[in-house]
Amino acid sequence: MRLTVLGCAGSFPGPESPCSAYLVEADGFRLLVDFGSGSLSSLQRYAGLHAPDAILLTHLHCDHILDAVTYVVVRRYAPDGPYPALPVYAPSGAPDRLSAAYGDDGTMDDVYQFYGLQPGTFPIGPFTVTVDRVNHPVETYGVRLEHGGRVLCYSSDTAPCDALLRLAQDADVFLCEASYLDGVENPPDLHLTGREAGETATKAGAGRLLLTHLVTAWGSEAHTVESAASAYAGPLEVVRAGASYEV
Repeated sequence: MRLTVLGCAGSFPGPESPCSAYLVEADGFRLLVDFGSGSLSSLQRYAGLHAPDAILLTHLHCDHILDAVTYVVVRRYAPDGPYPALPVYAPSGAPDRLSAAYGDDGTMDDVYQFYGLQPGTFPIGPFTVTVDRVNHPVETYGVRLEHGGRVLCYSSDTAPCDALLRLAQDADVFLCEASYLDGVENPPDLHLTGREAGETATKAGAGRLLLTHLVTAWGSEAHTVESAASAYAGPLEVVRAGASYEV
C-alpha cells in the first residue's frame, strides 16, 4: 500500500496544509480516506482531479468532509461529464449532510453512491477494511486497512478507547491524530495528545507512528513529538501535506 497525505491540519486548515485527507493506493485502486477543507487542491497537485476510485468518510465534522461537497461540481458539471456515481462509505446522515452543505434541493445520487458504515469488516477494491466506533462526540470510525499482509491503521478523531487499540493492533503504520497538548486541561472524550497517541501505538505494537491532525495554532509541534516519543520508542514523525509513505 502507498499512503499520500493530501491534508493533515487539525480542526481547520493551517498555514501549510488543508484539513484531513489521505489517499491510499494498492493494485491501481485509490481510496480517499476523508476529504477535509481545502484538500481538493492537494488532490489535484499530488494525485489528479479524478484520482479516487472510492471515498471513505470517517465522520461528518467539516474538517473531514467539506471538499466532498465541492467535488460535486467536478463530477456533475465537467465538460466531459457527468461522471458515474462514486462509491462513498460514510456514517449515517452523510447524504443529507452533504446535500445541505451544497444547497441542493435534490439528492446527490447522481454523484455519489452511498454505503452506510457500521462496525465490521468489508472489502473496498483490493483492501480489506475494518471500521469501529471510536471516542468522539459524533458517529466516528477508526479505520484499519489490510492488503498484501500489510496493515495501515488510521485513528480518525478520537480520545483514548479500546476500539482504537484493537484497530491498531500490530499495524505496520499507525496514522494517529494528536490534536491536544499534554500537561494542560483538555476537553474530555474528543482528541488525543501526543503522549496518548504514543501510548496507544506502544500498547498496539505498531511498527511506525505517523502523527497527524495537529492544531499548530494551539501549541508546539515539538512538544507533541516529545510527548509522543516519551511513550513510544519506535520510529515516529509528523506528517506533511504531500508526503508519501510505503506501508
